[in-house]
Amino acid sequence: MIPSHTLQIKDLELRDYQEQAIANWSQASMRGCVVLPTGAGKTAIGVRAIQMVNASTLVVVPTIDLMEQWAENISRYLFVDNNRHDKEDNRDGSDTPQELVIGRLGGGDEDIQAVTVTTYDSAYLKAPSIGNRFKLVIFDEVHHLPAQGYRTIAEQFTSPYRLGLTATIQREDQLHELIPNLVGGVVFETGSQQLSAQNYLAKHTVDRIQVNLTPDEQKEYDINYAKFLTSLKQLGFKGGPSFYNLKQLIMISNRNKTARQAILAKNKANEIALNSQAKMERLQDIR
Repeated sequence: MIPSHTLQIKDLELRDYQEQAIANWSQASMRGCVVLPTGAGKTAIGVRAIQMVNASTLVVVPTIDLMEQWAENISRYLFVDNNRHDKEDNRDGSDTPQELVIGRLGGGDEDIQAVTVTTYDSAYLKAPSIGNRFKLVIFDEVHHLPAQGYRTIAEQFTSPYRLGLTATIQREDQLHELIPNLVGGVVFETGSQQLSAQNYLAKHTVDRIQVNLTPDEQKEYDINYAKFLTSLKQLGFKGGPSFYNLKQLIMISNRNKTARQAILAKNKANEIALNSQAKMERLQDIR
């Protein structure tokens, strides 16, 4: 908690759609997801949520780089208002705003503060021991959360207030349908075309370019996907990799070795497809 302290925002003015997103989230009992395109200021919404809750907060992000960016932005825009302190608490008698110390958990850091930023991997490892320490948990790139393992972060945290932020909440494996139970449903969503029309984002077009996996990636993808399908058959699932079957598979994966292997194989295949080297090579061509 942040006892007897009031968090205030400095040098950050929210745009009208950001204010609406926060208002919708607040009306939903401070639970739910905000879907905005890249560059639309999702971090600013997170900062406002921290200030609004004014209590212990954990921000969960995918990478170390994002952990540093979030920590820097929170430090830049939030401060502790000493005017709300008892004078005895402020020993030097000044009303100078107090810097908010931001904790970091990940990349070799293990400094847990009232406001802490962590990676998904570190949150997964530490959830059993820190799951009761935060009132608000913010999941940046919340579409990562439903993955096997990561979803236990949400399950083991007792945080009553939850905010998910992402540009694309849908997943090809349909596991985004688990997000409402883990964080809350979508409370606000707008697209890049709408924000471009309002001059919040630069004018642009979206082109979808399909690429083939490299031969080695294709081979590994096929091996893992075949393992997944074989496991489904061994377990007696009918109808192939439907969302219903995936949901049932997840439910038994903690006590059934074959189901667990099926999930791991499916996740590996997805990882290969999502992070293909062929995509990086195609990006180089575009540049």
